[in-house]
Formats: sequence, C-alpha cells, structure tokens
Amino acid sequence: MKRFLCIAAFFFALLCPDAHAVVFDLQPAGEYLFAKRDTCDLFMTVYEPDKTTDKPSIIFIFGGGFVEGDRNARAYLPWFKRYTEEGYRIITIDYRLGMKGAGKPGVGSIEAIYNAIEMGVEDLFSATNFIIDNAEALGVDPSKLVLSGSSAGAIIALQAEWHLSNRSGLASRLPEDFRFAGVMAFAGAILSREGKIRFAKQPCPVLFFHGTEDKIVNYNKITFFKNRFEGSRALAAIFAKNSYNYNIYRYEGNQHEIASSFMRNFPEQLRFLEQNVIKGERRIVDATVSDPSIKIWKVNSTRELYKGN
Repeated sequence: MKRFLCIAAFFFALLCPDAHAVVFDLQPAGEYLFAKRDTCDLFMTVYEPDKTTDKPSIIFIFGGGFVEGDRNARAYLPWFKRYTEEGYRIITIDYRLGMKGAGKPGVGSIEAIYNAIEMGVEDLFSATNFIIDNAEALGVDPSKLVLSGSSAGAIIALQAEWHLSNRSGLASRLPEDFRFAGVMAFAGAILSREGKIRFAKQPCPVLFFHGTEDKIVNYNKITFFKNRFEGSRALAAIFAKNSYNYNIYRYEGNQHEIASSFMRNFPEQLRFLEQNVIKGERRIVDATVSDPSIKIWKVNSTRELYKGN
C-alpha cells in the first residue's frame, strides 16, 4: 500500500518550465469563459498563429500537481510563440485543482488521486465542447485538435484519450464521433482502478517524453490490486504490442525535469505533428536519449523538490 501511495507525491510536484527559456510578452487573441463550477470559473486563452494555415490547434494543459499552476505562465510563452510562428494555434485551459489542500504528500488516498485526475478530464472535455460549439468563431477545425500537457497536464491528456478510446461515461460528454488528432505528453501516465489498461479502439497518435528515473510521475508502473498507475514505459509497451501509432523519447538517467523540456525537444515535436498527425503516417520512434547537458533535479520526493524554494 505504501508503495502505491507514493504516487500521490507527483500531485504536489511544482512544474518548473525550462529555466533557460527567454521570458517575453505574447499577446493572446482572446480569453473565454468555458465553464462555471461551484468553486470557480474556468477560462481558456487563445494565441493565434502568425500566418494563416490549416495546421492543427494545440490544447495545452499546464502542470502543477493539481495543487497549483497557471495556463499562461510567462515561462511557457517562448514555447507558445514558437508554435504560433510555425502556424499552430495554441489554446491554454484552466481546470480545477483537485488535490489543493489535500495535505502532506503521500497521505492522500488512491480515490482522491483518481478523482483529481477525472475532474481534470471533465474540465478538459468541457473546454473541448466549447471549442467545438464555437469552432467557426475561433477559426478552429474540431477534427484537428491536439492535446499537449506537462506532468499533471500530461496525465489529464493521456487519461482523456483513454476514456475516448473506451467510450467511457466521461467520454459521452463529447460528440459520439469526436476524436483528438494527437497527444503530446511530457512526463505523463494513466491511472486505472479496474486492472490492466486497455484501449477498445485504437488511440490517436501519441508522443511520449519521459525521464527514466522520474520518481514524481513514475516512468514505468506501480500496481496495487486492481489499481494501476502506468507511465510512459508501460504505455509504450502497450502501444508497441498493439501496433498503435506512437513516438517515445526515453531520457536516460533524467528525472522530472523532462516534464518541462518543451524547447529542448521542439524539433521532435514538430516532426511528430507534421508526419504522424498531419500526414497520418504510422511513423514509430522509440529512442533513448542520453544528454548530459540536461540539468537533473535529483529529487525522489516532493520534500526534496521544494527544498530551498
């Protein structure tokens, strides 16, 4: 039980976007209220591409452990700007922080963790419905929506695609024929409470980035009875076994810093979008990356992560 509950720690991980990013202003084209909850109002921000293209729009889901985070954090802006320069629209969204006030890391129940993830997925689906309903006004093609998330945001993105592939109760909130065009997950995972993770229908193309020594969002998997928390390594094995369309970049020896590696592996992101998503190619990449220039956080718990901050 203690071993499984250690996954609660990742919900308190502070997402630190690339420290080397140049911070500057990027003006949004608009901000929209997409859902009203009992505890808060949820907004999205739209950043328009610099040029008119028919490329996908990217829905970005921030990290912060379901405790904190900001859809428009200044350190994200250089990454958003790179995409708008390439002709992609960026849509950043709020979601409820389901673990805020949950107490010290590691003491939360599996049910609380699962509920926090599902709450995030529900809010993502509400944002998606808003985009679909207002597609013409926003200039968005609903058939070309790509999810991207970091840490907790990556978990929401992967969990959402899992729900859609299995047409779960949450997925019924979206039109029956709706599917995302792709997912880009920076240190993500899926949490199942019903045993092995399976996809009833083939998932959309997925791009995984993960540090092999990540202790915040586990790289492999943790199991406890029917509960399974499966990270990028375990999910890539499922994709490979079933001949699904995926890319995975395994950062050898790295930890949770890969959750904020947006700028460093930007070329790999573009290739995935252009070939796997836009052209629909079944381009499988399984790469191990050894890059000593990446500063390792060297943390095994959130206590260490926050030490000195």
